[in-house]
Amino acid sequence: MGLKSFFAKPLASIIARQVRNWSNNPIVTQEKVFQQLIAGARDTAFGKDHDFATIRNYDDFKTKVPVRDYEGLKTYIDRATKGEANVLWKGKPIYFCKTSGTTSGTKYIPITSDSISNHIESARNALLLYIHETGNAKFVDGKLIFLSGSPVLSEISGIPLGRLSGIVNHHVPQYLRRNQMPSFETNCIEDWETKVRKIAEETISEDMTLISGIPSWVQMYFEILQEKSGGKTMKDLFPNFSLFVYGGVNFEPYRSRFEKMIGKSIDSVELFPASEGFIAYQDKQPSQGLLLILDSGIFYEFIPVDEFFSENPTRISLKEVKVDVNYVLILNTNAGMWGYNIGDTVKFVSTNPYRLVVTGRIKHFTSAFGEHVIAEEVEYALKEASLGEVVEVVEFTVAPQVSPETGLPYHEWFVEFSVKPKDPERFRMKIDTALQKKNIYYKDLITGNVLKPLVLRSLEKDSFVKYMKSQGKLGGQNKVPRLSNDRKIAEELSNLIDQSWS
Repeated sequence: MGLKSFFAKPLASIIARQVRNWSNNPIVTQEKVFQQLIAGARDTAFGKDHDFATIRNYDDFKTKVPVRDYEGLKTYIDRATKGEANVLWKGKPIYFCKTSGTTSGTKYIPITSDSISNHIESARNALLLYIHETGNAKFVDGKLIFLSGSPVLSEISGIPLGRLSGIVNHHVPQYLRRNQMPSFETNCIEDWETKVRKIAEETISEDMTLISGIPSWVQMYFEILQEKSGGKTMKDLFPNFSLFVYGGVNFEPYRSRFEKMIGKSIDSVELFPASEGFIAYQDKQPSQGLLLILDSGIFYEFIPVDEFFSENPTRISLKEVKVDVNYVLILNTNAGMWGYNIGDTVKFVSTNPYRLVVTGRIKHFTSAFGEHVIAEEVEYALKEASLGEVVEVVEFTVAPQVSPETGLPYHEWFVEFSVKPKDPERFRMKIDTALQKKNIYYKDLITGNVLKPLVLRSLEKDSFVKYMKSQGKLGGQNKVPRLSNDRKIAEELSNLIDQSWS
C-alpha cells in the first residue's frame, strides 16, 4: 500500500461521517443553505432588485424571484462579464465557465470564490465515499486520467475564462498531480481526435488505475488503444485498472460494449456535474440513484415536468418532492444563479436519503402528437430490446418523421451499432413494444393508428463522431442529444445511413 492510499482511508472516514450528518438532516441542511444564500446576496444588484432584505422564507422567495433560464439572467451576467462587482453574488467571479447554449450561443456561467469548492470537493468526496465503502484505495497510487477539455484559459474583463473541465484541472490537488495523465501539453490540444490519439500514446504503457470521462469519449479512447495494441483489452493493457468514473449521460446503453473492451468487471462511480454546480454523486456500490448534495451552496427547487410549460406551474422545495415524479431541476447558488433552470429533468428514487436519477433534458423530447417521449423512456426501451440479444450500441438518437412521403408518421431511430442484431425487424419491434409499455401516450397513438411503429436506421461506423465534429462539438463535455422534436439532427444523420442494413 502506497502513502496516498494509506492516508486516503482515514480522510474517507471523516468525509463519510460529514456526508452522513447532512444527509440525515436534509431539510434543516437546505434551510441553512437557503438563509446563507439570501444573506450573501442581500446587497448585490440582484438582491436589491428582488428585495432580498424582506425575504424570510421560501414562500417569500417565490414571490420575489421568478424561474429563469440563461436569457432571463443574461442582463445581470453581461454586467458581471464587463467587470462590475456585486451583481449576482458579492464581489466578482473568480472564473467564467464557457459553455454552449442552443438559443443563447456561448454562455458565461460565473464561478465565485464561494462556489469553487462545490465543484472541487464534490468530485473528491465521491471518490472518498467509494474508498470508505469498498476499502479499495489502491487506485490513488496508480495513474489517473480525466478525459476533459483544454485547461488553457483566456480572459474576459480580467477574469479567467474557460470550459468547466479545464478550470477544474487547475485545482487538482498537488498530491495527485504526479499521478495525473495526460501531460499538460497534450491536454492543451484543441482538436479532439488528435488529442485522444496523443493521450493513447502517452498512456498505453502506464499503470492506469482510474479512468474518467463521458462514456462516448472514453469509448473512443479505448478503441484507439485497441487499435494501437493489436486488439488487447483494457484488462490486458492496464491490469490494475479498477475504477471508471463517468457522468453526463446514462451509462446503460454503453455498458455491454464497455465490458467487452475492458475484459473484466470493474466498479464505477457516477457523477452529476454541471457548469452551474455539482449536483449529485453515487455514494453506494451498487446504487440506484445519486445522492443529492445538500450542503454545498446550492438550494434546490423542483417543478413537475407535466406542469412546466403551464402558466402557473407548481414550484416546490426539497421537503415536498415525491418519489417517481419527473421534475425540472431549478438551482439557486452561491455563484448567483437565481431561480435557474439548467434544463435537466430528474426523478427521485428515494427520499431517505434523497437520491435521484437524471431522466433527460426538458428541451430534448420527441412529441410529434403529444406523446412527449423523454430520454429515460427511449433508454429503457433500447435496454429492454437488447436483453437476450447479441447486440452492441455505440450511440443513438431519436427524431419524429411527421410528414413521410407515404403512410403514417413515425419515430425515426438512428443507431450506430458495433454489433448489429441478427434479426433487425424483431429488434425494431422489441424496441417499439418496450416504448409502448413505458409511455402510455405513445401506445395510444400506435394502437389508434395515428403513428406507425418506429423506423430503425443503422448508421455507418463513426457516424456520431462525424456529426459531432461537423457541429464543432467533438469531445470534452459535449453529448449527443438522445431526442429532438425536429429534423435537424435527423437530416444530418440521414446522409450516414448504412445502406447494407436489412
